[in-house]
Amino acid sequence: MVAELSALQQIINALTGLNGLWAVIVQCIVTTVYTSLGGFRISFITDNIQGTMVVGLIILGVITVGVKTNVDRSLVESSGLLDASLLGWQLMYILPVAILTNDFFISGFWLRTFASKTDRDLRIGTSIATAVVACILTLVGVSGLLAAWTGVWPGDPPQLGSIAFFLLLEQLPAWVVGIVIVMTVSLSTAAFDSLQSAMISTGSNDLFRNRLNFWWIRLAVVLLIFPVAVVALKSPSILQIYLISDLVSASSIPVLVIGLSSKCYWWRGFEVVVGGLGGLLTVFIFGTIYYGNAKDGANLLLLEQSLYVDDWSAFGAFVAAPIGGLLWGSGAFTVRVGVQWILAKVRGHRFEAFDRPPVADPSFLTGSDERPSDEDDREPTATAKSSSLKGKFL
Repeated sequence: MVAELSALQQIINALTGLNGLWAVIVQCIVTTVYTSLGGFRISFITDNIQGTMVVGLIILGVITVGVKTNVDRSLVESSGLLDASLLGWQLMYILPVAILTNDFFISGFWLRTFASKTDRDLRIGTSIATAVVACILTLVGVSGLLAAWTGVWPGDPPQLGSIAFFLLLEQLPAWVVGIVIVMTVSLSTAAFDSLQSAMISTGSNDLFRNRLNFWWIRLAVVLLIFPVAVVALKSPSILQIYLISDLVSASSIPVLVIGLSSKCYWWRGFEVVVGGLGGLLTVFIFGTIYYGNAKDGANLLLLEQSLYVDDWSAFGAFVAAPIGGLLWGSGAFTVRVGVQWILAKVRGHRFEAFDRPPVADPSFLTGSDERPSDEDDREPTATAKSSSLKGKFL
């Protein structure tokens, strides 16, 4: 949410020269109102609008850039963008790890996954989306090269590379820029309302098990918009926002996915928490050793220098985060099982650390005690009711 608002502000500033604050305020108000009234269903409608706008923006950008943009061939070689670089090789590891682990935290993806009618529909939808997104990212990524080769980027004063695409479009006729602004606002709004809907769904279902009135959850999301907007307006870089969240996910997701396997039923929340925090601590330790002081080691957690540094700091951080998380999680598992075994021996009770947990009743996930009509006549199975089943942290 912070990244969406920050990007909108920077794009409005770049394309119009106006203060992007008012665009951020209007977007927050509009999306909050219609999301509160329409719920998650309205998010599906805006997603369709978002898809149309993306395709329209890409087609418009490709045609107008191809016709109106003149590449200065002398800048192609001098820019060095086609040469092999240390960062280029590092990104072959950093980007897959960062994006894959961070996607686990995007509730909108999970909501759409569970909303799929069948597994076949889900596979078809994700396959189509993968192909379309690959084409879009290729076209948008190439626009960064064109921005540099036409002399638009970095500009005077220097602009962030994350908005190079829009800096290129700024050079086009005014009517094209106007259409681009409308499409950009529509895209940002559609993405922002999906995040709001995901937060409402997560708060209602995951935190309160559908026992708290929906309007209280929506009110909490509305209140959360204020600090999100403030942070977005103060954020120096969209890329840095994503990198911080990527580093957190890279440290916590590897230890989390272990518990998703039914064969690793002995894995507990204690290992996930310790592993996630331990992964970040490992990044700090690596940074302290690499730079030789604790201050720069702490700054590495925030990736203050972003990715554009000619060293191994960012690469080392994304290696240290998942490996450190797994090591700390494994250590926490060993300590927990050891302590529980000792307590079982001392107190004389049964050692239960490796007992398979009971299967959750469907009501545990739905928050309802009603069972489907086709299950009424079935034989009772070894399932646990939502009222009695509790997740184990230790």
